[in-house]
Amino acid sequence: MPTNQPSRLPWAIVCLFTSLFLSTVLSAQEFDWATDLPVGSELTPISAPDQNGIAHSLDDLLGANGLILVMSRSYAWCPFCIRQFDQLIEVEDQLNALGFNVATMTYDPVAVLTEFAADHDADFPLLSDAPNYENVKAMGILNAQYAPGERAYGIPYPGIFVLDENGVIRAKFAEEDYKVRPSFSLVLEAIANF
Repeated sequence: MPTNQPSRLPWAIVCLFTSLFLSTVLSAQEFDWATDLPVGSELTPISAPDQNGIAHSLDDLLGANGLILVMSRSYAWCPFCIRQFDQLIEVEDQLNALGFNVATMTYDPVAVLTEFAADHDADFPLLSDAPNYENVKAMGILNAQYAPGERAYGIPYPGIFVLDENGVIRAKFAEEDYKVRPSFSLVLEAIANF
């Protein structure tokens, strides 16, 4: 005998999808990159050569209003890092116009960065953390998935630091999945809200 009661199936599906969506959003919000360096703290000191072999410290990397420091895995073999680098090149002039210098850091040796910078017409510092990866270790972002001696040992968990003119972290952006990189529109939005 048929009834006139509505089916509960569509409501159950709506609840399931809502639950999945909320758990995804909450897990994304819970990811905390560079946990040892919260927003409001000073970035650890930097000492690294660039693609030209010129040594840099944090003080000489800072612009009038700060620094955008992109921590990447490798420009020799990581397509996600290379794609993010090309996006950085596209917004570099906007960041510079706002008083922010730009720099990147990878585990690549200087020779790799020299060739990469020439191929991508980049003139801002591409910093090498090779061969000891001291900067990445000090920042607490050394990718623990790889052991010493493995090809990828020394890569950081990728992300972006937004520093003010004193080297204080004003914002940081990263995704738990290294294949997904934060949009530089988020960086520009953060700068606009300083």
